Amino acid sequence: MDNQLRHFAIFTEDMERARSFYGKVFNWSFNAYGPSDFSQINTGAEGNKQLIGALQDRKYQLTEEKVIGFECSFSVKDVDAVAKLVQDNGGQILLPKTEIPKVGWLIKFRDTEGNILCAMQYFDSEQ
Repeated sequence: MDNQLRHFAIFTEDMERARSFYGKVFNWSFNAYGPSDFSQINTGAEGNKQLIGALQDRKYQLTEEKVIGFECSFSVKDVDAVAKLVQDNGGQILLPKTEIPKVGWLIKFRDTEGNILCAMQYFDSEQ
């Protein structure tokens, strides 16, 4: 599905503290993926887990000011077209098209209201 929320990220300053907090509050489980300062968030019973988001170090926020809130990623059909639309309509590209191995093509941008968002062209949508 295109143009729908598909993933969110929560910025952390202490990965273990954040994992403990969200694990206890929402009963989420976590698994390492990529660098040690990044964890996938899963929900659901063992064997039927669903990937819903990520905990990630604040260094990935790409802005000088501290982001308080979730960084949301929207599934799009054509990330290049979305990047052009962002720029044409007053937004600012913060991270140009970048491949996330085995996942898809990602851009991060600031909207006209100062919010940070992501658009992801998932590889599974290209098949």
